[in-house]
Amino acid sequence: MSKQCSKCGKNNAIYLRHYSGELLCKKCFIKSVEYKAKKTLSKFSMINHGDRVAVAVSGGKDSLTLLNILKNILNGVKPELVAITVDEGIQGYRDESLDIVKNFCSNLGVENRILSFKKLFGLSMDDAMELRPSKKVSSCSICGTFRRRAIDLLAESCGANVIATGHNLDDYVQTFFINLFAGDIERIGWAYPEPVEYGSGGLKKIKPLMEIYEKELVLYAIQQNIPFQSEECPYKDESIRTDFRNHLNNLEKSHPGIKYNAYNSILKIAKKLKTTDSMISQERKKCLVCNRDSSNSICSVCRTLDLLIKRN
Repeated sequence: MSKQCSKCGKNNAIYLRHYSGELLCKKCFIKSVEYKAKKTLSKFSMINHGDRVAVAVSGGKDSLTLLNILKNILNGVKPELVAITVDEGIQGYRDESLDIVKNFCSNLGVENRILSFKKLFGLSMDDAMELRPSKKVSSCSICGTFRRRAIDLLAESCGANVIATGHNLDDYVQTFFINLFAGDIERIGWAYPEPVEYGSGGLKKIKPLMEIYEKELVLYAIQQNIPFQSEECPYKDESIRTDFRNHLNNLEKSHPGIKYNAYNSILKIAKKLKTTDSMISQERKKCLVCNRDSSNSICSVCRTLDLLIKRN
């Protein structure tokens, strides 16, 4: 026998939110996810009137859901949306997602701009994997360094001052533990979600989905008939993130809500560690190679390119 929704008491429930005990029907579940995103946007003042928002869209469920939610929230108001997509150049994986993004953006009436690693750096991600000197240089480290640069350039090219990414609650908690175990305490402070301008262009990055469980975003996309690429990156298992993801998922099964509790604790820690000196007033330099903003004389992108190309 079907159980009724805890919210409206009218419709049959499709989802049990274990950490709260709520039973939700399709309509109430969708509304709850969108409400969480709106609340996060408001709580951390992520978007202001007159902003031009570049949504980083990869073709996965998180980024497409983010674009869909922001389109619904901002439709008819001053903040403008553009979708930006990075083509890393991964054979047999990226082509499918590019088609999904193009079609979805076309249906929403949102402009989509694409930039490839090959065009920007002269090599694809597959090329980088062939060129790297050893597996001590992880695929995720290389890809993340290049992708951040590509996203910044795409946002600048379309006049955006805000970059929105589809990072969810699971991502946020995993990243905390990655930084903690790597001894990179400063990055924990950087993770506080209040937008901070960086670089000479004054860009800001926001994560409107960071208070929503990954599995809820999957269900949202399915219920909203949002097409997304389910195949995972072939290089993902090189990252320690996979280990943390599996461990936290197992903990969540035994202790519903533990991820959400961890998120709230991490938020408090990040706020304590966020300092004016480390995040805003740090002296910015120009990379001697590419002339982009950098905290060192040579930026991470140019150091990575040097490692891949000049040493091979």
